[in-house]
Amino acid sequence: MALTQEEIQKLNLQFKGISPEEIISWAVKHGNNPVVTTNFRPYEVAILHAVTEVDKNIPVIWCDTGYNTPQTYKHAEELISRLELNVKLYVPKQTSSHRDAVMGIPQIDDPRHKEFTEQVKLEPFHRAMEEHKPDVWFTNLRKGQTAHRDSLDVLSMSKDGVLKVSPFYHWSDTQLDAYLKERKLPNEHKYFDPTKVLENRECGLHT
Repeated sequence: MALTQEEIQKLNLQFKGISPEEIISWAVKHGNNPVVTTNFRPYEVAILHAVTEVDKNIPVIWCDTGYNTPQTYKHAEELISRLELNVKLYVPKQTSSHRDAVMGIPQIDDPRHKEFTEQVKLEPFHRAMEEHKPDVWFTNLRKGQTAHRDSLDVLSMSKDGVLKVSPFYHWSDTQLDAYLKERKLPNEHKYFDPTKVLENRECGLHT
């Protein structure tokens, strides 16, 4: 979806206070090939529920690092079944067992950390985006998560020219808890991202 920065800024002003469902409906109506990405981390169920309420057939791109917790995998299976997600699974080209034997999980100051992140997260993500070629990308980015994300908004443009739509951008954890409770949706907090040392650190997908 081709939008200028000025158009994006105007829309972001209009979208403040608008429900996620309305924002998603607008994006689906104006886009040609939308996708939603997920890693089934805490509160991901909100964006998955909201998007599939508007369009059940939207591809749900799941880039599985291979290092998720058992709780996350069980949570993912529950949501895939309950929400009837159209999941498109992407995994690294090397198994986690193979990588564990030759590299392990490098610390942030290890020179191999960049290669590790590329293998388990960036390469599968870029492969997915290349195959699906979306013009609209639904995400669950929210203000307050990282310094970089604080500079974004409901609508932002990726470096590859894809319109990122974050319908819950201005929502707090408390608001999301209420959203999930009202709809009787499950959440799961035992989540592990091997590419991050700190919760407020970017992994590279959104920068």
